[in-house]
Amino acid sequence: MASPLKPSFVLVHGAWHGGWKWRRVGDALRQAGYAVFTPTLTGLGERKHLGRPETDLETHIADVMATIEYENLDDVVLCGHSYGGMVVTGVADRLPKSIRALVYADAFIPENGQSLFSILGAERADKMRAGAREWGEGWRVKPLLASYYRVADPADAAYTDRMSTGHPIRCFEQPLKLSGAGAKFNRVYIRAIGHIDGPFGPFTEKTRNRPGWTYYELPCGHDVMIDQPHALTGILLEVAARAAAA
Repeated sequence: MASPLKPSFVLVHGAWHGGWKWRRVGDALRQAGYAVFTPTLTGLGERKHLGRPETDLETHIADVMATIEYENLDDVVLCGHSYGGMVVTGVADRLPKSIRALVYADAFIPENGQSLFSILGAERADKMRAGAREWGEGWRVKPLLASYYRVADPADAAYTDRMSTGHPIRCFEQPLKLSGAGAKFNRVYIRAIGHIDGPFGPFTEKTRNRPGWTYYELPCGHDVMIDQPHALTGILLEVAARAAAA
């Protein structure tokens, strides 16, 4: 019997960050023999100069879809971190035949018609809008500090703060439209239990011990790929092995 094909990884970063954030995990997965893609979303990281007031969630969904399409990927483990959960949910809905597994790394899990702001609630949304008016010309949201994410290593925290950029606010305001095409995926949730101040607790209850979900916990802050790269890599390799055998 022929051995199963290895899936490829597409790893999607969260708000204010870029593909740079996946470097440790990406390198480890490549050493294990996998193809790995870590696209930076429009207006962020090394693509910050491309951001515009009209840059929105659909822009970022299109970014990741283009990576999958132009790299000719059809067996993808798609992983989103934090805000990246909004993006990968949209991608999986639009390209369901290309996705083998969907992973949320301490990430938002939106439902049809939800925006990031509707998940966070009006109080937090209003604060971010006010901050954008004061700091980001009305359309860019100021980055949160690594201390909020509870990044453990001081050097990692300084690097994260230095690399972070403003995030287009329309990405947080735009509701996600889903057809339901991706609803039958086997999905994985990875909860960073050291990030006690974060908004991700409700997703623990949504995914732990629920049919169709595999749930993990890591004892670290929100930036799991920075604080626990080896553990996260191990989980992703488990997911890939199960996807290949399915």
